Amino acid sequence: MSSIAAARSVDGRLANQLRPVKIVPDYLKFAEGSVLIRVGDTRVVCAASIEDRVPGWMRGKGAGWVTGEYSMLPRAGTERSQREASLGRIGGRTHEIQRLIGRSLRACIDLAHLGERTITLDCDVIQADGGTRTASITGAYVALARALNRYGMSHLLSGQVAAVSVGISGGQLLLDLNYAEDSSAEVDFNIAMTADDRLIEVQGTGEQHSFSREQMDQMLELGAAGIRQLFEIQRAAIEATPEA
Repeated sequence: MSSIAAARSVDGRLANQLRPVKIVPDYLKFAEGSVLIRVGDTRVVCAASIEDRVPGWMRGKGAGWVTGEYSMLPRAGTERSQREASLGRIGGRTHEIQRLIGRSLRACIDLAHLGERTITLDCDVIQADGGTRTASITGAYVALARALNRYGMSHLLSGQVAAVSVGISGGQLLLDLNYAEDSSAEVDFNIAMTADDRLIEVQGTGEQHSFSREQMDQMLELGAAGIRQLFEIQRAAIEATPEA
């Protein structure tokens, strides 16, 4: 990893260094659990809602469900984007990210003992500068954990989950790409991982050219090291004293 550490990202960080991360708990007044997660210039509001119902196909089974929803405000980026509600449909990218959030959070909760409840994680991007899906997963876990803590259900958490992006940009392996790096990356990876080093999802694409097995292993190692740092930030936010 010494050669990776020697490289620099476009904003001056070491290539194996996360962007500044801050998680503000209890960001919303009424949600069972909520946070504002800031990763560099990316901002995502994550809220956990617990409802005493399950999808129709789960009724009578005694188990619960966790799902994710994701959206981006029209002016989250440099130019205004059209609201998907005005288009009358959810776009393919949004659908993909929502499924990723749901899969990631279901990996860390005991659904069998949740009871017939649904926990929805709403992730709303208010400012986008790369890594919105990984920030959503990392923030949503904290919102979920604080919601379960609030209602005496913390024992249902079976693990911890966080996510980060990794890529090759300008021939260099980089951790936690911002938009400028991501938009020009030759290779783009998103990694979601549990605290016991088990992978939930690895989304890897050769955007401009293919990559070797050795490069893939290096990106996984780099991503895992970054996610372990995110776990510490998550724990501090989960344990933060609720504001009066």
